[in-house]
Amino acid sequence: MDKNGIIKKIQPGGILMNRRRFCYLMVLGGLSLYTRPVFANKASTSIEAPQTATKGSEITIRVTVTHKGNSFLHYTKWLRVIANQKEIARWDYSSGQRPEAEVFTKEITIKALEDLEVTAEAHCNIHGSMGPATVKISVKE
Repeated sequence: MDKNGIIKKIQPGGILMNRRRFCYLMVLGGLSLYTRPVFANKASTSIEAPQTATKGSEITIRVTVTHKGNSFLHYTKWLRVIANQKEIARWDYSSGQRPEAEVFTKEITIKALEDLEVTAEAHCNIHGSMGPATVKISVKE
């Protein structure tokens, strides 16, 4: 009944449908806040390494992974580092054991015996990889 005393007919499911719709929207809204990183980017890597090294010396390679997503639904699945087509380091992650942050760095120390081509790649469990990053290290006598 409105303010003029006129009875208005409520359409079947009108109020109930609005409540259902409201509840669905609240649940979806809550999930979207909790799983916000699901709508993120692919995993990308960058490498810091010397351009040259003395033969036989130890060199440190720093690999930084950037991936805007670090929840149990969306995370960096793995990071691998390859030197001269041989895997020298690998980190595997899972929904229960994720990287420490959206941007993280790993260090590898290797002996420079010959010229090196170092490639690093990280992979998102949903979106994949932005592609590998590669650096070349020239080894001098």
